Amino acid sequence: MKIQVLAQRTGLTPPAIRFYEKEGLLDARHVRREENNYRDYYEEAVDHLLMMKKVQAVGFTLAELKEVIQAYEVNDLPLSKKIELLSQKMQEIERKKDELEQVQTHLARMLANKMALLESAEKES
Repeated sequence: MKIQVLAQRTGLTPPAIRFYEKEGLLDARHVRREENNYRDYYEEAVDHLLMMKKVQAVGFTLAELKEVIQAYEVNDLPLSKKIELLSQKMQEIERKKDELEQVQTHLARMLANKMALLESAEKES
């Protein structure tokens, strides 16, 4: 499939897809160059890019993602390291959730104060 089709199916832009390929996150299993130097993407590229989006959404950086993919390919990532990486990400997510809850609580207080001011102003009118 051509890059525009892959972009539509994954929600990524063509430049992002090219960047992933340049960074080594898409390889011969996912894309091949035709004689005219156009890229032809395999179906596996769709699943791979969607998985990468999900992993990034939960906090993995591209560098971490690249490390995990490369280690996985050579079967060089021990189970203990996999567990450690996943545990670290889960802890990061918990910290982010706590931070967001604090911001939400603060915003709720601000909103309540503004609504009370509005209510008070309406009663005075």
